[in-house]
Amino acid sequence: MILNTSFAPQQRQESIVDLLDDVEGLVSAPDICMQIFETIHSPASGAKDIAALISVDPNLTVRLLRIANSAFYSFSRKIETISRAITIIGNAELYQLVLSISAVKSFSNIPNDLIKMETFWRHSVYTALLARALAMRLHVLHPERLFVAGLVHDIGSLILYHQRPEAMRDLLLIADGNEEVLYQAEVEQFGFSHAGIAAHLMEQWQFPESLREAVKWHHDPVQADSGRTEAHILALANHLVNESEQGNFMGSNKAELHISQSLLDELGVQEDEVFFAFEEAAEQFPSTLLALL
Repeated sequence: MILNTSFAPQQRQESIVDLLDDVEGLVSAPDICMQIFETIHSPASGAKDIAALISVDPNLTVRLLRIANSAFYSFSRKIETISRAITIIGNAELYQLVLSISAVKSFSNIPNDLIKMETFWRHSVYTALLARALAMRLHVLHPERLFVAGLVHDIGSLILYHQRPEAMRDLLLIADGNEEVLYQAEVEQFGFSHAGIAAHLMEQWQFPESLREAVKWHHDPVQADSGRTEAHILALANHLVNESEQGNFMGSNKAELHISQSLLDELGVQEDEVFFAFEEAAEQFPSTLLALL
């Protein structure tokens, strides 16, 4: 089924804004993200200024160092300070990690009774790792961006579970573990989907447009304008993780893995390369999940 795009953009935006009214405080970007963003883009600031900002938050510091020393990077020497992490990883990628950690913390605070948060974040982290691994093989510029997009691609679902629990309970029963069916059911029920909500929230968090588009259209990547390649990478990663034993968004096991040929053709990637990326993501998954959660 093709997404019905006849909804007026302004009407959809107003609907999403109304949906977010009651949870505005829970989904706002933390001040530290904005401060780090401004510091990175200030000509008068350097690595020491960024490190000083991050060090004020012990939880953020610990989690950043965990990721820096995990299989996510596989550095040969242990990184013991944020300053050293900035030197090796770079300002831009470090900021992407700060966004990732902050997003997990913020959106985990949204109550819901429909799914297990552990299952939700397992799917999100696995998708993020696979999207990054695929982007690296496709030589996409700054592949760590795809990790962040993968991590937050379903945050709109948490909003729907919290704000529209009865309707979502019915839609989850209809979907029966198939996220593509759930996506279409959301559009028919609400006029927008969890993907559209996530893209709206990403705009508030000052994510780049290409990533917002990728998340918005990760169930229908041919609709993406900017970020078309990113949208197809995210769609492929999400599709494969949903068919994996430990990555399905509802925790359902699949009998076998099916790879969408249309997505492979669009990206110009071979099936064996996808499996190598999957193996890499699987290797990084335990330590990255532990570091973020």
